[in-house]
Amino acid sequence: MELVWIVPASGLLTLLLVAYLAWDVLRRDTGTPDMKAVADMIYEGAVAFLNRQYRTILLLAVVTAVIVGAVIGYFDRSVELGWRTAVAFLVGAFSSAISGFVGMYVAVRSNIRTASAALRNLNEAINVALRGGAVSGFLVVGLSLIGVAVIFALYGAMFGSEGMRQAPFLIVGYGFGASFVALFAQLGGGIYTKAADVGADLVGKVEAGIPEDDPRNAAVIADLVGDNVGDCAGRGADLFESTAAENIGAMILGVAVARATGNDAWILFPLVVRAFGLLASAAGLFFVRGREDEDPMRALDRGYYVALLLSAVFLFVTTRVMLGDAWMWFFFAGLTGLLTSIAFVYITQYYTSGTWRPVKEIADAARTGPATTIIVGTAVAFETTASTALVVGAALLAAHWFGAMSGLPHGGLFGTAVATMGMLMTAAYILAMDTFGPITDNAAGICEMSHAPASARRILDALDAVGNTTKALTKGYAIGSAALAAFLLFSAYLDRLAELGRPLQAVDLSKVEVFVGALLGSMLVYLFSSLAIRAVGHAASAIIEEVRHQFKADPGILAGTSRPDFARCVDITTRAALREMVAPGLLAVGMPVAVGIFLKAEATAGLLMVGTIAGILLATVLNNGGGAWDNAKKYIEAGYLLDENGEPIKKGTPIHAAAVVGDTVGDPFKDTAGPSLHVLVKLLATVTLVMSPLFL
Repeated sequence: MELVWIVPASGLLTLLLVAYLAWDVLRRDTGTPDMKAVADMIYEGAVAFLNRQYRTILLLAVVTAVIVGAVIGYFDRSVELGWRTAVAFLVGAFSSAISGFVGMYVAVRSNIRTASAALRNLNEAINVALRGGAVSGFLVVGLSLIGVAVIFALYGAMFGSEGMRQAPFLIVGYGFGASFVALFAQLGGGIYTKAADVGADLVGKVEAGIPEDDPRNAAVIADLVGDNVGDCAGRGADLFESTAAENIGAMILGVAVARATGNDAWILFPLVVRAFGLLASAAGLFFVRGREDEDPMRALDRGYYVALLLSAVFLFVTTRVMLGDAWMWFFFAGLTGLLTSIAFVYITQYYTSGTWRPVKEIADAARTGPATTIIVGTAVAFETTASTALVVGAALLAAHWFGAMSGLPHGGLFGTAVATMGMLMTAAYILAMDTFGPITDNAAGICEMSHAPASARRILDALDAVGNTTKALTKGYAIGSAALAAFLLFSAYLDRLAELGRPLQAVDLSKVEVFVGALLGSMLVYLFSSLAIRAVGHAASAIIEEVRHQFKADPGILAGTSRPDFARCVDITTRAALREMVAPGLLAVGMPVAVGIFLKAEATAGLLMVGTIAGILLATVLNNGGGAWDNAKKYIEAGYLLDENGEPIKKGTPIHAAAVVGDTVGDPFKDTAGPSLHVLVKLLATVTLVMSPLFL
């Protein structure tokens, strides 16, 4: 209990760091007037979309909170529990929304400053982009920690030992609210960004033969806006709910160990670990220094490994001080989580980097056209599930074994919780690297559209390539943490049922209702993905028609004498994204509740288990497959694929067009359906935790 002070201290220091980073970025030079004009259009489009999106989400959240509060109050025969759950839901939803919005605001203001910094040198551009991304990363994880800690204290932790042991079960609504907002934010942002991207690529690159981010393309501003609302706000909400839900789940498992040992430190341990993780990530951030003669990815890697090393040191201290004589076994369980995060970084790099066999194989397949590009890319996508399953399986077995070796009741389950917390210790730094991607992508687009010097474009092209890698790494990291957390959150659901007087020692798939629940859980993953991908197709079709219409109606656009109507494409994409996100979102929330009401608690456990497994594997296919297609196209554009004469294959050739088609197919995979499945997996757990009184 001695280390609990680090939770408020770390939260306060994180908010001060975020304020400093935002001030440091926003005080920087904003470049030329032409740069400012482009950046202002991106900013206006991003803010307009988020304002409309969050109004829609707010309405859905308020209605859902009222329903959840009424249902819990009625079925659990406790009006107090009902209103507490509803309030926790709204607080979680609001915290998730504000963290995503503020992080996106600073990111979208960082793009022009990164473009301006590139006019001077590489190191300044790296620092501006990473610090802009860090505002989002640290704000998301910091608000998650503060929110869970405050509502935990208010809901019982301040009222003695028994209040502390009841509080984790009362605050699950907070995780549900965060998951609810994250799902719609990730879905809406993902649909927006990929509809604009697909439309811009197919009409601009393939049909008109003009470069990426060419100012003659009416969809290019919508594409740049999409990077912010999808990769910044959407991913920020995703990792906010990850850290919140997994903190709460670990605290619920800690209750069982606390009751067996009489030591409430097991309940507080997840909060302390998260607090130390923020400090380790902050230290890593200040170790990033780029050099003109060095791959920028190496500079980011240095910061990451510093954060990892400090996380291991802090984990040692925390387990040693808080977990008594069994501390060593749980330290090893936490190290397992840290090593798992490294494994997922390298797995993702292997499948999505042009250095390795998978991307080269897809690029080579483009020689024979789009069909073989799709076939080989699909094969690579399916292949990625093997390494994911093996690493997750090994991590869970090792963490459970270490926990069980402690000899404590429920020690094995808590070992898996510690592994999950260990993996998430560097979440703030990882999210900073993720947001680095859209900032540098936007900066490159601003340079292209404002006709900046070639030297600046070369710097930003290098940073943009690194940004594509960091975005892919974040998706791999999110999948890995979701996979570890899945077992943690499933165990928390079983503990919740035990609290309600309906203990389940095992889930029997030979029971017909349980089998049907599991079948519906697996089906939900695929139907949800279908709706998300189809939504991109519908919205992209509207953008394609609009850009074609503008080219046809005004030949001066392609000639460079007329300005396209950027605002029209932004508006079309906004309306389509908000319309299309509702159906898959309501399906994700409604399906587990329907199964629980009609088939009861054990069938819901089957849905949760099998739906989670299917979701993790399908998200792996979509994320890594889409990333591999994307980087196969970039591999060709960088001149690495050679023809029979040893000459680089150029843009505009049939081979390049085939790679663009592959990238276009992969876009809704890796940036819409795949990331949304991260949220779905955890939403299933938080929904079942909150609504479990209905399922008895």
